[in-house]
Amino acid sequence: MSDLNENIHRRKNPLTGDWVLVSPYRFKRPWEGKLEITNKVIVPEYDLNCYLCPGNKRAGGKLNPNYSGTFVFQNDFPALIEVNEKQLVNEKSKDELFRSMKVSGSCRVICFSPSHSKTIPKMKLSEILQVVKTWITIILAKSGI
Repeated sequence: MSDLNENIHRRKNPLTGDWVLVSPYRFKRPWEGKLEITNKVIVPEYDLNCYLCPGNKRAGGKLNPNYSGTFVFQNDFPALIEVNEKQLVNEKSKDELFRSMKVSGSCRVICFSPSHSKTIPKMKLSEILQVVKTWITIILAKSGI
């Protein structure tokens, strides 16, 4: 059996019969811990240390373009990865408590705005509409429509 501590797979929950997605290498994501906001914080338009801001280096090492609207990229630390169907060979385990199934897919990150300080409630309707159009484009492309 391959190393399930390193490979994305589905694992069968013997209590419920459900298949659960297991993505062990997502633990390699950067995490800065929980931040508690006690005072009103003024967030800058641009943050030199932000992995998602335009022109900055992402945690995975790639450089973001100087985007001016909604920006989409493949997640550097995805829960799923796309593989050829021929690569999805299910391995059988005799251990009923540790049944697993290989799985593939894609994960994208959508930066709603180049402004580090903008959240959806602070965006103009036209900017929110662009985010929704981006979601639709991704869904239609994935479904082949």
